[in-house]
Amino acid sequence: MSKQSTTVEVKILDKEYLVACPAEEQDALIRAATHLDNKMREIRASGKVFGTERIAVMAALNMTHELLERNTMSEATSTLLKAMDNKLENALGEQSNH
Repeated sequence: MSKQSTTVEVKILDKEYLVACPAEEQDALIRAATHLDNKMREIRASGKVFGTERIAVMAALNMTHELLERNTMSEATSTLLKAMDNKLENALGEQSNH
């Protein structure tokens, strides 16, 4: 069964883009475009980066960094939880042996 796409208009840094998107993904696309627009506006407002293309690349780098940091934190949390689980199992195992 194929997903039916519709065209959604999003506005990023005062420029309109038409994007093909499955109907059930439209809200997520609009949220993503709004997030990107906000990041690009922050970078433009800083006055340190000029040109839409450069602003877009900086926004993409910043957002990718944030995503990778979250994944790293998630992996670290997962490792910590596994270690705690092992310690708990060992402690409970020792307790049942007594």
